[in-house]
Amino acid sequence: QVQLVESGGGLVQAGGSLRLSCTYSGATVGAATMAWYRQAPGKQREFVAHVTSGGTTDYADSMEERFTVSRHNGLNTMWLDMNSLKPEDTAVYYCRLTSPWLSRAVWGQGTQVTVSS
Repeated sequence: QVQLVESGGGLVQAGGSLRLSCTYSGATVGAATMAWYRQAPGKQREFVAHVTSGGTTDYADSMEERFTVSRHNGLNTMWLDMNSLKPEDTAVYYCRLTSPWLSRAVWGQGTQVTVSS
């Protein structure tokens, strides 16, 4: 069973930076796309960025300038580098893994990011 674990969240001042990590375990998953989503209080979960197994990245329009997604296939790990953080970036950040070999998406438990003004 594939499991995802996120880490790296915390409290940071506006303008600061954080690096989130997501590692999957439990099985070797081919052609896996790993993605970050976030959910702020009272709002729907929204897409942040993703990276395919081949390294192709995609971002939500509002985040590409400040966020960078990357991964290391050998380590089964994806990162999200967040810079120039704003209070509106405050949310629980979730990792998501999809693959043609899996019947459904797998989600992590989330990591809290809080940006103070």
